[in-house]
Amino acid sequence: MQKAEQFVFDLFKDKLSSQHTYHNFLHTEFVVQKTKELIENESNTLSEREKELLLLAAWFHDTGHVEGTENHEEKSFEIAKSFLKENNFSEEEIKSVQEIILNTCVSKEVSCKLGEFLRDADSAHIGSDMYEEISRQLRLEWELVNGKKLTDYEWAVENYNFLTREHKFFTDYAKTHWQPVKMKNVYWIQNEISNFKNEGLSKQEIKKKKLEKLERPERGIETMFRVTLNNHTRLSEIADSKANILLSVNAIIISIALSTLLPKLGSPKNAYLIVPTLTMLLVSVLSIIFAILATKPNITKGTFTDSDVQNKKVNLLFFGNFYKMPLDKYEAAMNEVMKDKEYLYNSLTRDLYYLGLVLDKKYKRLRVTYYVFMFGTILTVIAFIFAFQQEGGMESLF
Repeated sequence: MQKAEQFVFDLFKDKLSSQHTYHNFLHTEFVVQKTKELIENESNTLSEREKELLLLAAWFHDTGHVEGTENHEEKSFEIAKSFLKENNFSEEEIKSVQEIILNTCVSKEVSCKLGEFLRDADSAHIGSDMYEEISRQLRLEWELVNGKKLTDYEWAVENYNFLTREHKFFTDYAKTHWQPVKMKNVYWIQNEISNFKNEGLSKQEIKKKKLEKLERPERGIETMFRVTLNNHTRLSEIADSKANILLSVNAIIISIALSTLLPKLGSPKNAYLIVPTLTMLLVSVLSIIFAILATKPNITKGTFTDSDVQNKKVNLLFFGNFYKMPLDKYEAAMNEVMKDKEYLYNSLTRDLYYLGLVLDKKYKRLRVTYYVFMFGTILTVIAFIFAFQQEGGMESLF
């Protein structure tokens, strides 16, 4: 499953437009987690093979967006089909994944049990407290990708109609745990619609007023910055998590080697184990070093001057530029930033840019760490096999 995750991550990283503020890797990761939640709570209804196929479908269900939003379910399956064939899945298993992915199309009836699981996981945000924020991400994607601009009133009506007429949960767990939160979200949307109507404006006046607000770019820009910064932060968390896994694994290897193998090296009859053991320790130490480098924070000087603020050369939104400054001086500088919209947006842009550079460095070092660990493990195994062959067997270990 890790191979599928890496494949989807690389696919989105290399080919998915940044305009996809909703259908991206973070959404896919969210759906996979919700799929696992459903599996854990309804595990008695699924076999181990069905669980594996369901999770594979969850990883690939939105990959078709790299080729366009229209009929993306079919495109997603074609991408999944290529991956599954390369990894020796049977035709029957590939057809099962196809049926599961095609069941995520909300305009079609669900045709299988596993399709019900993925349909529920794909819409799990509807039954969560994150619905409002995720809804904004979807709205922005509609505007950027499809050119579909809606007023606040129209968007509220669109959401209300979808939640009350088109959407429903299928699994018992979703009905019990997500449906009540969904109804709270429906109630919130109803209040939003009522507030528009209570302004005493006609439907056309509401549309005109909200369209005028929508035509001002500030709201879309702020949403774009918020979503993109959140995506960058989540990607940084993913990199740190992967690095921590490698740190833990190699620490365990070193611990076992020190307690089990090293004491045996003092005996002359075990001298043939010295090279493979040292090779294993060297690989683990190098992996730990690169994993630490991937997570090592970079701290700047933490100060700025008045001229930096006046010349707009300092990004006051990054803690590394102000953590040594007195509060009153920082407040004065921030007031200058908030008075100047161009300076504010430039600061957000710089924040995004430098965060992107940090992510690039993290993932390059993380990739090196994986390569060191992978090839080093292979080299260690070869070294042990060669050593055992030289000595005629493994008896001396025991």
